[in-house]
Amino acid sequence: MGKRIIISGGGTGGHVYPAIAIADALKQADATTEILFVGAEGKMEMDKVPEAGYPIEGLWISGIQRRLTMDNLMFPFKLISSIWKAFSIIRQFKPDAVVGVGGYASGPIMYAANQAGIPTLIQEQNGYAGLTNKLLASKASAICVAYPDMQKYFPEDRIHFTGNPVRKDITELEKLREEAFDHFGLSSSRKTVLVIGGSLGALTVNESIAKNVDTLLEKGYQLIWQTGKYYSDRFQQEFAHREPEGLKVMPFIRRMDYAYACADVVVSRAGALSISELCLTGKPSILIPSPNVAEDHQTKNALALEKEEAAVMVKDTAAREQLGEVLMRLLEDEQQQKQLQQAILKLAKPKAAQEIAEVIIQLPTK
Repeated sequence: MGKRIIISGGGTGGHVYPAIAIADALKQADATTEILFVGAEGKMEMDKVPEAGYPIEGLWISGIQRRLTMDNLMFPFKLISSIWKAFSIIRQFKPDAVVGVGGYASGPIMYAANQAGIPTLIQEQNGYAGLTNKLLASKASAICVAYPDMQKYFPEDRIHFTGNPVRKDITELEKLREEAFDHFGLSSSRKTVLVIGGSLGALTVNESIAKNVDTLLEKGYQLIWQTGKYYSDRFQQEFAHREPEGLKVMPFIRRMDYAYACADVVVSRAGALSISELCLTGKPSILIPSPNVAEDHQTKNALALEKEEAAVMVKDTAAREQLGEVLMRLLEDEQQQKQLQQAILKLAKPKAAQEIAEVIIQLPTK
C-alpha cells in the first residue's frame, strides 16, 4: 500500500509546476501513492493541477497587500477559515506526510499537519527563505533547498540540497537545434538572444530590450522575445508589423525547449523556476531581478548565481540604461560565455524531483 501525501502551495507557475513534478516523481517511484493537492481558491493551481491528473482542494486564502485594501481587512477571516478547513482535510485524507512548496495555501495546511504530529517537508525554491517557510521550519521533518548556504535560514541537520524540479523537455537541447530554428523561422548560423520576462511580462525587461532591438539586428544577432501577455499589444505593434529578419516577438513561448535550443544568451527575470531551467540548460544569462516580489527574493537568487560567477546581474533600476551595453559585451565575448556556461552547469540538479520524492518517501511515519 502506497503512502498518502498532501502537496500544498501554488499561486504562480514557479510553485505549481515544481509541485506537479514532485507528484509525478512520487507516482513513478510507487504507482499506489495517493496524492492530494491543496491550493488557494482562484489561483492557477486550481486549473493546472486537475489538468495534470491530480485532485485538489482549495482554501480561501490570499497574501497580505502592501497597502490598505479590502483583501487585507479580510485576511484574518480568510486565515481562520483556511486553518479550519486545513484541519478538516487532514482528518479526512489522513496523510502520511504533507509537503509545502510555497505560496498562500502552504501555511495553513502545514500548520495543521504540524499540530496533528504529521511529518512535513518544506521545498524552498529561492536563495532566500520566505517568512512562512522560516516560521514552519522549526517543526519540519526535512527541508529541500535549491541553493547552497541555506543553513542561515534553516536547521542544518534537516537540509537536503536537491535543487528545484523543472520541466522534462529542456534536456538534450542539441538534438533539437535545427528543428528549433525551423520552428521560429530563424537562421542557425546567427547568434540568438532569448528574452523571457515571465508569462505575464516584465515592463523593465521589455523596455530595455526595445531600446536595443535595432542595434542587435544591425549587428547580425537574432532575437526571440517573449513580451508576456500584459505587454504583447504594445511591443508587437511597435516591432512585429515591421517583420525585420531575425526578430520574433510573441506574448508567450509554448515551445520553451525550442527557445532554449536556439539561445546563445538569455535575458531573464530571476525567479526560482527560471534560474533552475537556466542551470539545467547551461545558458549564459543576464538576470534582471524583479523588485516587485516578496522580500526581494529574486535579487537574492541572482546574487547567489553571481557569487558563483554563473550569471551576470543587472539591477532593475539600471536595466534601461545598462542592459544594451552588458548584452552586447557578452555576445561578443566567447570566453565569458564559456565561463558562465561551465559555472551555471555546476549548479544544475537534473534529478531534483526524484531526489525530493525520495526524501518524502523516507520521512518517518506518524
